[in-house]
Amino acid sequence: MSSFCPAHEHLSRRAFLKGALVTAGGLTVPNWGGLFHSQSIAAEAAKQGKRCILLWMNGGASQIDTFDMKPGRPTGGPFRPIATRVPGMQVCEYLPKMAQHADKLAVIRSMRTSEPDHPGGIYLMHTGFRPLVNVSHPELGAMAAKYLGKEGSDLPSFVRMGPTGNAGAGFLGPKYQPFSLGREGRLPYFTDSSLSAEAEERRKNLWRFMEEGFAREHHAEPFEAHRSAKEQTWRLLRARSAFDISKEWEKYRDLYGASDFGRGCLLARKLIESGVPFVEIGQDNYDSHADNFVCHKASLRVLDPAWSGLLQDLHDRGLLQDTLVVWMGEVGRTPSINNRAGRDHFVRGWTVVLAGGGIKGGATYGATDADGKDVKENPVTEGDLFATIYTALGINPRAKHFVGTRPIWATPEGARPVREILS
Repeated sequence: MSSFCPAHEHLSRRAFLKGALVTAGGLTVPNWGGLFHSQSIAAEAAKQGKRCILLWMNGGASQIDTFDMKPGRPTGGPFRPIATRVPGMQVCEYLPKMAQHADKLAVIRSMRTSEPDHPGGIYLMHTGFRPLVNVSHPELGAMAAKYLGKEGSDLPSFVRMGPTGNAGAGFLGPKYQPFSLGREGRLPYFTDSSLSAEAEERRKNLWRFMEEGFAREHHAEPFEAHRSAKEQTWRLLRARSAFDISKEWEKYRDLYGASDFGRGCLLARKLIESGVPFVEIGQDNYDSHADNFVCHKASLRVLDPAWSGLLQDLHDRGLLQDTLVVWMGEVGRTPSINNRAGRDHFVRGWTVVLAGGGIKGGATYGATDADGKDVKENPVTEGDLFATIYTALGINPRAKHFVGTRPIWATPEGARPVREILS
């Protein structure tokens, strides 16, 4: 077993504090994210109480082995389709629990996107834009934090765990950066203070006294940003119980499945219920250039209880009607099976699934041809998908931002929401 952990799991004290400082209330950067009428638009969107959970399939899940199966075709593979609660909609045999929630799903089977490799695809499917040299676009989570978050909240507005995005807040600025956790969603040990509450309060008061004296002679904006961010860090630590699912896990383990991904989905539900507007949970092991069917069988057995448990739990608590759940990765996988029993990257016709708030359940949109090699009807671009997601969340997909004096819209020019799956 390797003694090293992947970069997305590494969390030092400094990284934790930095994430806390910039996530929910800290830095203000001139000309970053200057939105036309931003305060009124964000306030109106936040009133709707919309939330979003992104289930990120890192590496790119195979559409043909999940929601766009091709039984009996040369590209079909060994997995069998099973019926769902929706007549005519079939899914993979290793998603039996999700089959019972098909009436909540809108399956887009005609994604045609423009970035076939991992870094570019991850950026594209988190922002809706291809990577550019001179512009860093914000991720979906940062946009949700801006428009759906509540100013002054103790909790971050954008939380993610496991393998996830690579763009962050982009031009929206550090205030909307993601607050990142490891796979299990646990806060690091050093967030529990070794001092008594009284000693902690004395330390805070001393810090405030020193900062107030410094502020009287130093009025630069970064200094004030640092002070407000520090206060936000303390407020976050006061609210850290929202990240603790140890008491609930025994009750919900069978519903979500005994896995890190299942724990992440339960934590996502708890955070959404606590007022966090956007949570992303990543699941690995889908980049199956070899042994595609072994990889997918193992991964789907983790995904099925976690995803279905999340939908059921949200529904039972009355949260699903206002919570959009998005299932996607950066690419699909080739219809053809290579000489290592694998499927490679594919962007000419793949699948994304939406459920919950703002979405018509029991729907399919678009189709690929008989072998899944191309879109047969109703192609959907990355821009169309993001316009659909933003519309479901009550965010204007044509909201205008300025980077310096340059206007940049929330979605690419020509992007259109898929109205057929919107409720």
